[in-house]
Amino acid sequence: MDLSTLHTFRVAACDLNGQMRGKRVPSSYAAKLDKGAVRMPFSALNVDLWGADIDGSPLVFESGDADGVLLPTERGPVPMPWLDTPTALVPMCLYDDDGKPFAGDPRHALATVLSEYAERGWSVIAATELEFTLLDASGSSPMPPINPLTGRRLSDEAVLSMAELDAFDAFFNDLYDGCADMGIPAQTAISESGIGQFEINLNHQDAMRCADDTWLFKALTRGLARKHGFSATFMAKPYSEDAGNGMHVHFSVVDEKGLNVFDNGGPEGTEVLRSAVAGCLAAMPGSTLIFAPHGNSYTRLIPGAHAPTGASWAYENRTAAIRIPGGAPAARRIEHRVAGGDINPYLMLAAVLGAALNGIKDGIQAPEPISGNAYEIDGLPQLAGDWQSAIAGFETDPQVARIFPADLIRFMAMTKRQEIARFADRPAEEHWLSYLEAV
Repeated sequence: MDLSTLHTFRVAACDLNGQMRGKRVPSSYAAKLDKGAVRMPFSALNVDLWGADIDGSPLVFESGDADGVLLPTERGPVPMPWLDTPTALVPMCLYDDDGKPFAGDPRHALATVLSEYAERGWSVIAATELEFTLLDASGSSPMPPINPLTGRRLSDEAVLSMAELDAFDAFFNDLYDGCADMGIPAQTAISESGIGQFEINLNHQDAMRCADDTWLFKALTRGLARKHGFSATFMAKPYSEDAGNGMHVHFSVVDEKGLNVFDNGGPEGTEVLRSAVAGCLAAMPGSTLIFAPHGNSYTRLIPGAHAPTGASWAYENRTAAIRIPGGAPAARRIEHRVAGGDINPYLMLAAVLGAALNGIKDGIQAPEPISGNAYEIDGLPQLAGDWQSAIAGFETDPQVARIFPADLIRFMAMTKRQEIARFADRPAEEHWLSYLEAV
């Protein structure tokens, strides 16, 4: 995409909440982006959900609110189909003036994990399944959207309903067109179990590209929904009594010959796969804050509600937190089923892949896979049950400390504690408005 032909374009990096933070710049910047032409405070990637500085953050007054340098990522510029005026977004990462990656940049956290795989001659292939809810946000509480064909408000679940997909055909046509324009590999779309809930899967690809495209897909979906007269949200639980939005991730690891290191020719997979599973299980409770980063997230993590709450694994069992899907041995992979739709994709993938690699490096063995309903099994290690416990666990868990830099852990904990305090000062019935299109 030729940025010099545009009047202006956007540059943005990803903050800890997964929101885009950046600037609108004139086309004259196109030739000098990789020379550090755009600067931004380090603190901008460590703001709360509403964009406010974090009280007491060392990135603000203590350091003079210093600037870092934004440099373009290898993703390159992408169009922004949800805007009326043709323009582009250039995804960026934040560095200091010496070229050192800023520890509070979520994309750098994932890059560090993937570099450890690369040191072994391995690369990670990943795919995400994204659930979201279409709704009417014009009132004082979220409501199901109006069916464009019937003119009546949606009122019931419609699992795998073709009629429900067809009702929103214009939106989905624009969404698939937008994905094609942005280079996002959107695959199947289905009507899910919640009212107005849908799921789109992204195809398997390089793990960093997967994270980039997941981040961009969320912005595209929200933007196009607005153009069609309703809202799209990835909130973990838009309605208290309805299905929540999850974001499952599938991943496999290939060696320098392109062979899947999880494949032993049979359905059970290799010892490497089982060590990766063991690592994911070991880090799962302490990583709850990554998989459930918001207060609303914990209304989804209810036993028996299709959102795993205990650290378990199984073959072809969707009640387990980690599932090993069936199919051809060459495609043997791990499905991590814990995260909500409201996550930061870079942090989520860093947590999952970092935990898996730690299990492989340590050579630990997974417990026996479960059978039956995971929600009825006593004694499983549990995810944190509330937001405050998740923050405390994230700060102190030794497995988390092996995956994320100490500064990012500190910044994340400070950010989330400020959000707890700010939500406490807001009427509970208005909390959904803060999450609606921010997560």
